Amino acid sequence: MFSPLAIRYKIKSISFLFLLFISSPSFSQQINYGNNPSAGNYKLINGIKLYYEIYGKGEPVLLIHGNGGSISSFKNNIPYFATKYKVITVDSRSQGKSLDAGDSISFELMANDFITLLDSLQIDSCNVIGWSDGGITALIMAMRYPSRIKKIAASGANIIPDSTALSAGLYKEMQEEYNRKKNMDLYKSSTEKNEWKLFLLDYFQPHINFSELAAIKCPSLIICGDRDLIRLEHTIKIYQNIPNAWLWIVPNSGHGTLIEHADEFNKKVDEFFSRKW
Repeated sequence: MFSPLAIRYKIKSISFLFLLFISSPSFSQQINYGNNPSAGNYKLINGIKLYYEIYGKGEPVLLIHGNGGSISSFKNNIPYFATKYKVITVDSRSQGKSLDAGDSISFELMANDFITLLDSLQIDSCNVIGWSDGGITALIMAMRYPSRIKKIAASGANIIPDSTALSAGLYKEMQEEYNRKKNMDLYKSSTEKNEWKLFLLDYFQPHINFSELAAIKCPSLIICGDRDLIRLEHTIKIYQNIPNAWLWIVPNSGHGTLIEHADEFNKKVDEFFSRKW
């Protein structure tokens, strides 16, 4: 599901829950989200073949996963939203089936990937659910392409990559990892090269000023767990700087709100998207 670096740095707090889920008897009977030929396809987007799957009908909602993840990150959410929405799930570039041999990656580039994909699918505007890095991308899409985004739900997003945004333990581990590996030859395989590229994405990015968030005009649900890898005060400050934002702090939750509390997450986000503004 996730690359080793992503597990260590972005979803360490939920890995045990995920292992319990995939070992459950019902898992094998479910749709193989992220590897479903009947729903999957590729589009040539900004120089790469971007893999996506579509489920359901109705108002479109785009799902964007976290660092090192894939469409399968949303297997607890897709069935719920597909009952009333047209759900577009995508493997972000350099992750899942969306291979990218480039040396670097950015949130701005990924935001443009998704807008270009929406163009190719002839979707004028949509709601967006973003988790972790996907939450960052959702914020950027709402800032840069306001006419294309109706509402966003961003969980576990940060807008700067430093100790004011990341938990003390996470920030220390990332610093140690960077200092240990920055002068090493990490390109023995394409997989190792890609993992390092994704690590550097979160180590050096994003860099968004809080004042820039005022450009987000759409209704925005800002979410974090009360034990998230993103500092609570950082999430609150994001919420405070978006004009039409709501805040949901999920009790007894780490970084993986949409996995740890899937049923509640699905209902809350659906209520938010369905609300008349």
